[in-house]
Amino acid sequence: MSDNNQFSISMELVENYLFKIDFGEFGDVMTDEPAPLGNGEGPNPSRLVAAAVGNCLCASLLFALRKQKDEPGRVSATVTGNLERQDGRWRIAQLVVDMQVENPNDLPHLPEALGKFEDFCVVTQSIRQGIPVEVRVRDQQGNELPAAH
Repeated sequence: MSDNNQFSISMELVENYLFKIDFGEFGDVMTDEPAPLGNGEGPNPSRLVAAAVGNCLCASLLFALRKQKDEPGRVSATVTGNLERQDGRWRIAQLVVDMQVENPNDLPHLPEALGKFEDFCVVTQSIRQGIPVEVRVRDQQGNELPAAH
């Protein structure tokens, strides 16, 4: 299998619920559970899932636009996770991703990109098999941008 189709990380307990995750050449990240389990010294795994979804969606939108030679400028996202008890256990019940594009009026291919970028997001499409993910893309004024159908 090529390097693009397989990846590996390692992690080790430091203390309590604090883990050091080794991303190899990319360095380490510390994760922790919030109180009362941990001390909140880093993001917990649920936040890492949210970050992965948001980052992948932003990268997918950038790729779709740049492939058409559009330069979107600043693209950002806020991901809100909703935790619920399911069968007595905490689960991520939903992720809501609010994305923002800096200059939508300068992007002639934006409607087409909005119509397909989610399909190419590896993380979001994988996560959606178990967690609903809602995505909204807005301009700087907060207006939702429509996708081409």
